[in-house]
Amino acid sequence: MPRKSWTRPMGRLLTGAIAAAVLAGCGGSGGGTAGASVQELMQARNLSEADVVAALKTYTPTGRTDPFVMFASGGHSGQVIVIGIPSMRILKYIGVFTPEPWQGYGFDDQTKALMASSSPRGKDLTWGDSHHPALSETNGDYDGQFLFINDKANARIAVVSLKDFVTTQIVHSPILGTDHGGSFVTPNTDYIIEGGQYPVPLDGSYQPITDFDDKYRGAVMFWKFDRDNGAIDPSQSFAMELPPYMQDLSDAGKLVSDGWAFINSFDTERSHGGDMEGQPPLESGASQNDMDYLHVIDWKKAAEVAAQAGKTRNVQGVRVIPLATAVQEGLLYFVPEPKSPHGVDVTPDGRYLAVSGKLDTHETVYDWSKIKAAIDVKNFEGNDPYGVPIIGFQTALHGQVELGLGPLHTQWDDQGNGYTSLFIESKIAKWSLKDMKVLEKIPVHYNIGHLATPEGDSEHPKGHYVVALDKWSIDRFNNVGPLMPQNMQLIDTSTPQMQLLYDLPIGLGEPHYAQIISADKLNAAQMYSPVGENQVTHQPDPHAITSEDQARVERHGRVVDVYMTAVRSHFKPDRVDVTKGDTVHFHITNLEQTPDATHGFGLGEYDVNLSLEAGKTANVTVVTDKAGVFPYYCTEFCSALHLEMMGYMLVKG
Repeated sequence: MPRKSWTRPMGRLLTGAIAAAVLAGCGGSGGGTAGASVQELMQARNLSEADVVAALKTYTPTGRTDPFVMFASGGHSGQVIVIGIPSMRILKYIGVFTPEPWQGYGFDDQTKALMASSSPRGKDLTWGDSHHPALSETNGDYDGQFLFINDKANARIAVVSLKDFVTTQIVHSPILGTDHGGSFVTPNTDYIIEGGQYPVPLDGSYQPITDFDDKYRGAVMFWKFDRDNGAIDPSQSFAMELPPYMQDLSDAGKLVSDGWAFINSFDTERSHGGDMEGQPPLESGASQNDMDYLHVIDWKKAAEVAAQAGKTRNVQGVRVIPLATAVQEGLLYFVPEPKSPHGVDVTPDGRYLAVSGKLDTHETVYDWSKIKAAIDVKNFEGNDPYGVPIIGFQTALHGQVELGLGPLHTQWDDQGNGYTSLFIESKIAKWSLKDMKVLEKIPVHYNIGHLATPEGDSEHPKGHYVVALDKWSIDRFNNVGPLMPQNMQLIDTSTPQMQLLYDLPIGLGEPHYAQIISADKLNAAQMYSPVGENQVTHQPDPHAITSEDQARVERHGRVVDVYMTAVRSHFKPDRVDVTKGDTVHFHITNLEQTPDATHGFGLGEYDVNLSLEAGKTANVTVVTDKAGVFPYYCTEFCSALHLEMMGYMLVKG
């Protein structure tokens, strides 16, 4: 089958005898089916012709690659999941907010420091709640250079270099208690948007909950991204104070709406619980109003205001535009939106904003030109309690589409159609933006949260597939106990009727959001070359050595530096003699220059496990607090003499 045959609809090609002819010679699985005909195999496994078609659409023979790659959040694992489409093969977990032993992430000196640098109040964090990956963009399209993702639990944003799929930076926003409206990028990745969720006193102080309206605030961070250095520049970043509503997902305008950002909100009632004190539970109090507020932010103008003297105040080291200043300078506006909205999704042409209200049956579509016209002539229907101008709902409205129960998130295809997840109904609705009507629905299993289409939130979506990120999977897979996996379902959208192709259980954490990029935009290195690169800095490591002749042990009082090489099938030096109480710095370089010639370095009792990809240098420090003999060994099966690839750290008392 030609490599690009995925672009051809296959639903009409396989019927009856044709299916048997195409599949003739395929091996069977399961007892008693070896050598059976295709029809017999189908009967033995209770497979329909549709099942066989679905299998062909996803089957990717060994040695062939996928046309698309999906980056999905790993939820409570704090990681990112990389998945090929349509094969739905898991290609990698990227360590981000939590240690990941296979990659040695969080075990060497550099990645330990990386994780520690973003820990609030200097506390070690052992988990993160990764939610919303965002690929870097150039002119509104994914460029395959960087990936950003937020940690909702600790208000952190991470930068992942797609040169080697390694986390290189994590920043923490001290003014946010949590973040959920992150991470979303502006069309040229000038800024990464990080919206907080649950209001807190921005200065980190204690304030009684009775002062919620006056002392608690929301906020949105605009992290400045320096593409040349591949890093966020906190010194050029800023924030905007928002009312104490609970801000939710964000999106950036594009083309005609470029320069503006949009954030949903809920709990405009400012409910803050108190069920033990006789107050309504928070979820009840936060669902009283028919409307919440879509936040409309002029981020380009806000960046100019933030650079002006006297227009910001320093809050915990962050330049913050006060709420009153944001109103005075015309940076912030509200549009009523159906209550409890989740997704706000800008159309590929930037002309419309689609909002999904979980407690409403409609997809509400706003016309950017109407919003902008109202702003230009100051056509407002009033102000919220904090003075923010409110644009009338009907003034901004383009139209509404009745989709079903629990609209949550929308993505787009290349034909002008939207795909919206229906959480309560457990379906995906396909609808026409042009005609504002539902075209089709397909059931998913179950309680779908977000969904993703190939490049579906860029200026040029690719179409063909949609992936459902389902929260429940009861009765889908083998019973593994009460904690069941989440379920990702691949759906073909290129045929006259959508077809469910594949279920992928995820037993790692709860995937929340995903983005799918054309694989040909990714150009990751297969090894570090020349030898001696540091994966965090992507620069030559100062402790790298480039030949075994340079391997050595240097002693400076109670500090020992071990310059070590790894190559099939030995470490040099393979014995390190130290004394109890010494601080030992291992600087290990993998001299290999063959793709996939990875070694590992495991040192028992010292919590050391490094991944040494070809050409990489890694550094790790241990303090020898116990006399004894401690073997170290290669943790990657690298050669026929892998088991012999070891050495000893001998610690004298």
